[in-house]
Amino acid sequence: MAGFTFKGGVHPYEGKELTKDKPIKRFIPEGDMVFPLSQHIGAPAKSVVKKGDRVLAGQLIAEAGGFVSANIYSSVSGTVKSIGPHRVATGDMVESITIENDGLFEAAEPLPIGDIAEMSKQDVIDAVSLAGIVGMGGAGFPTHVKLSPKEPDKIYYCIVNCSECEPYLTSDYRRMIEEPEKLVAGLKIILCLFEHAEGILAVEDNKPDCIQKLRELTIDEKRITVKPLKTKYPQGAERQLIYATTKRAINSSMLPADAGCIVNNVDTVVSIYHAIIEKRPLTERIVTVTGDAIREPQNYLVPIGTSYSQLLEASGGFKTTPAKVVSGGPMMGFAMFDLDVPIIKTSSAITCFTEDEVAKYKPSNCINCGRCADVCPGRVIPARLADFAENNDVERFLEYNGMECCECGCCSYICPAKRQLTQSIKTMRKLILANKKKK
Repeated sequence: MAGFTFKGGVHPYEGKELTKDKPIKRFIPEGDMVFPLSQHIGAPAKSVVKKGDRVLAGQLIAEAGGFVSANIYSSVSGTVKSIGPHRVATGDMVESITIENDGLFEAAEPLPIGDIAEMSKQDVIDAVSLAGIVGMGGAGFPTHVKLSPKEPDKIYYCIVNCSECEPYLTSDYRRMIEEPEKLVAGLKIILCLFEHAEGILAVEDNKPDCIQKLRELTIDEKRITVKPLKTKYPQGAERQLIYATTKRAINSSMLPADAGCIVNNVDTVVSIYHAIIEKRPLTERIVTVTGDAIREPQNYLVPIGTSYSQLLEASGGFKTTPAKVVSGGPMMGFAMFDLDVPIIKTSSAITCFTEDEVAKYKPSNCINCGRCADVCPGRVIPARLADFAENNDVERFLEYNGMECCECGCCSYICPAKRQLTQSIKTMRKLILANKKKK
């Protein structure tokens, strides 16, 4: 099976066999549920409830704080216990609504969304905004904004990122195997907004069963193509995915729309289906609990606001004390020091390891082998950028195109000297972006 791809990348141990064949299991949470008001890129949502209020599952509890923001809905029924700072997976303290779950899951009325056949394009975008949908495969960009490019007639590709290239994660795989019809229907809704666009379902070729299912479902769909991608990390990164499927290139100063593309994750597209067809807001997502430290790895359909610790307990807890717990996957996830934090819209996985592969190696001096440059999908020289970052040399960092780094971690993975290249570059990029924002 010929696979579309890009230059660079690596092929780390996949680890997907732990949960690949585990059907999605619905998780029923107990106790307090925590809803951070910042679960997306952009302005935090604004609470529309107060302490003591009774709320229903599917009820709006925080409204978007601007155009680039997103509504937040309760996933349970219960009583608002408090509104204040709460720790999240990144370690930050974020203003959050805590709801005491009454275990009844009494549902609010469906969203006031009309029949798709009678909706205008703007009606569809407004419905996506109303439902609080954000990108669920990465940074959490509000989806209604992504579906509102300045020149919609110049969008030629609507790409669904079905690659799931991050090791260990299998939530998108299970969604494609168990509910492929919803994925295709969600893509067809998106295509209604862009008359000149082709729909692309981009799937890595290590998922032949998904490719077959999706091809069977789209055999009569003239505007939808299933494209098998070469299995390689970071095949699902936005820039690499666009190049692999369309041969169009974008850089850090461009948006996908500048290349005529709209890119959405599998769960995001299914959430669009839920909103438009089933009149449901975004209140749940699939989370993979995995790693060699977990007794019973599993894929769960989890109400947003559920504590990480409850999910770990449902998976039988730890076989042994883990050396590292990661929110997300091992390549782009981040280590956690507190498990009493909530699942949010962008939480994809909890990955637990018996060994800390990073900590057990001591970094040494660069040997100028060039491997980091060979695997870099951004086509920069990570070793040099890390040197500039460590010496706070902003001018040379920019001169060597440091902002083109996508922070995928390929350079750190391949480095024989075990230098933490990505970490240094990422820190410098954040500093530059923060200073630019101040100015």
